[in-house]
Amino acid sequence: MSFEDDWQPDTLAVRAGLDRSGFEETAEALYLTSGFVYETAEEAEASFTGEIDRFVYSRYGNPTVAVFEERLRALEGAEACYATGSGMGAVFTALAALLGAGDRVVASRGLFGSCFVILDEILPRWGVETVFVDGGDNEQWRAALAEPTTAVFFETPSNPMQELVDIEFVCEQAHSAGAQVVVDNVFGTPVFSRPLEHGADIVVYSATKHIDGQGRVLGGAILGPTDYIDGPVKNLIRHTGPSMSPFNAWVLVKGLETLRLRVEHQARSAQELAQALQAHDAVRTVWYPFLPSHPQHELAKRQMLGGGTVVTFELAGGKPEAFAMMNALEIIDISNNLGDSKSLITHPATTTHRRMGEEARARVGITDGVLRISVGLEDSADLVRDVKRALDSATT
Repeated sequence: MSFEDDWQPDTLAVRAGLDRSGFEETAEALYLTSGFVYETAEEAEASFTGEIDRFVYSRYGNPTVAVFEERLRALEGAEACYATGSGMGAVFTALAALLGAGDRVVASRGLFGSCFVILDEILPRWGVETVFVDGGDNEQWRAALAEPTTAVFFETPSNPMQELVDIEFVCEQAHSAGAQVVVDNVFGTPVFSRPLEHGADIVVYSATKHIDGQGRVLGGAILGPTDYIDGPVKNLIRHTGPSMSPFNAWVLVKGLETLRLRVEHQARSAQELAQALQAHDAVRTVWYPFLPSHPQHELAKRQMLGGGTVVTFELAGGKPEAFAMMNALEIIDISNNLGDSKSLITHPATTTHRRMGEEARARVGITDGVLRISVGLEDSADLVRDVKRALDSATT
């Protein structure tokens, strides 16, 4: 056991994977290079055969990226981690590393729009069968996983409708069917949700959200067993190219240092905003996992340490009322991103989930009146006033 094995999450977020150069710098070094050189031709050959373990090309690996991977790996409690250029790069690579023609994947239909496209359009073109279930319905999971399956994929909570999946139950069913479970933990965050501890095999992140969380860079990560990460995942990333840039990795390393401080503040504000929205006459429904009114509140308390940074709600007046409310906001920005230090509002039906189509959106409850607020680091009282004033303006 190494000394690092005894460290708590806050220490890991600042110290894990630290590898100083010969200059002994305080901050992590940024190795902004595409390639590396060798003393001899023999060393180059040995590097490519694997006899020597060293960096050969930044598409394959880079010292700064390696620090980010090791720090996130330690924080997540995973065996291994591989960074990607974006969150969707992580989702696609994680699934493509498991699936081939003739394989079967079972997924929750409550997914981010691009995840849905991968499972509904892209993978089936390559001979992969996708079966969708309602993520919160254990009986649908049980029925779908009653036959051999290669992979299971879900978000919990889901984007944007905050539907939870019972991780332990689904993992038990999936493993009995021979499947490996991939969990998109963006809404859960590394701070509030630990899917691997509940039986999941693989966790994916859009590091753009929360880990950077300050609107600067794109990034993604895949975490799981060493043989999976160092085998099919590494092979795909090396040869198809969704690699993380060293600069983005350096930014994300610094983001990990303040992740808990930011996300815990955002979650406290999100809880306050959710309660304020619930009390407003113009709001039909509010979805936030730590509200007692959430239909899966007890499950949320059982498998999450906090309610997250996103609040979803529905206005009775549909798209016209939703747009009027968005346009009346003074602090909260209109954007399709989330997990940022600035509060952002999104109309999923016309942006992030537009490609799903009206019928698929209706199946998961995304109506034209649904709005998603990603709560930032502003003062919660200012956010509540901004939302109340905009709601009053849009509905009078």
